[in-house]
Amino acid sequence: MLRPVPADRGTTPRRSPGPLGTRLPLVAAAVVAAGLTAACGPSSQPAGSAAPTAPGQSSQALAAGAESATGSPEASPTASASPSASATALPGSSPSPSSARSGSAAPAGTPAKAPRTSAAPEPARIPGPGYDSAADAQKQIDAALRAAKSDGRTVLLDFGANWCGNCKAADKVFGQSQTAAILGASYHLVKVDIGGNSSANSALLRKYSPSGGTYTMPVLVVVSPSGSVRTDTHVTGNPSLTSEGINSFLRKWAP
Repeated sequence: MLRPVPADRGTTPRRSPGPLGTRLPLVAAAVVAAGLTAACGPSSQPAGSAAPTAPGQSSQALAAGAESATGSPEASPTASASPSASATALPGSSPSPSSARSGSAAPAGTPAKAPRTSAAPEPARIPGPGYDSAADAQKQIDAALRAAKSDGRTVLLDFGANWCGNCKAADKVFGQSQTAAILGASYHLVKVDIGGNSSANSALLRKYSPSGGTYTMPVLVVVSPSGSVRTDTHVTGNPSLTSEGINSFLRKWAP
């Protein structure tokens, strides 16, 4: 059963919640102000770093500090290059396709090829003075004709004898440098001895100079590579047996 309390009994008056409620917001405001001062005020830390979180700091202050620490992409345009800047090539930094092809066509240091030149054929061999009675004249003529077909020269047959004065005069001219150069460049010279008793050599004379009669030595016969006679001095007469006469004759019938 409840007992009535005397009206005059002293009781402790209850505190009004108003002043306490007023103080709590003030404390929170002070904490927020302190956090903002720490985040935005002068600091020895690098720019853009977040200030240490104070105990009791509100979530709003932490969020504000995080935003000020990281920063938006728009606030730091120099942090990364724009796509257009990174993709744009500098002028002249890369060769054009045409210049690249031309550069690859001729690598540096590659020596250029020298143009081919056809070497002049060596001069034909010129027999020495005199006539070899032991030589196989037919074989020599056949070899000269084969060589003429190969190098385009012509064949000169010299029928004579070692006791013939005119033959010796012709031999002397054949040994001179200018005449020898013409002979070596244009002729294959074959000397056939008809001053002895060689029937084979006499037959060769009649083959290449068939007009017969008395022959005046030397008999000079120019024969083409095919074996046909181009000129026969037994028919036309000998040229002057000097360097001028023989050289003129050789130049006239050179191929």
